[in-house]
Amino acid sequence: MAIGKLVHYAVDAALLSTVLAGVRRSSGFSPDTSGISDPTIRGVADKFLGVGETVFDMLQGTAVNSSYFKRSTTGGSSSS
Repeated sequence: MAIGKLVHYAVDAALLSTVLAGVRRSSGFSPDTSGISDPTIRGVADKFLGVGETVFDMLQGTAVNSSYFKRSTTGGSSSS
């Protein structure tokens, strides 16, 4: 039971980090880790965000090579 909760929290953290990576890629805004005074915690935060970047890159590469996704001609969602 404790292992299941640990895995659940790890997956949740990876999803949160991936969403933050997607926000950074689409808008250019990212969390400012330079405001964290403790270098150990800042390093953990940077690693956490790095995991999201890696997961986002893997998902993007999968989508590009998949027949289930196509590039949209408009920047946003279309109603057709």
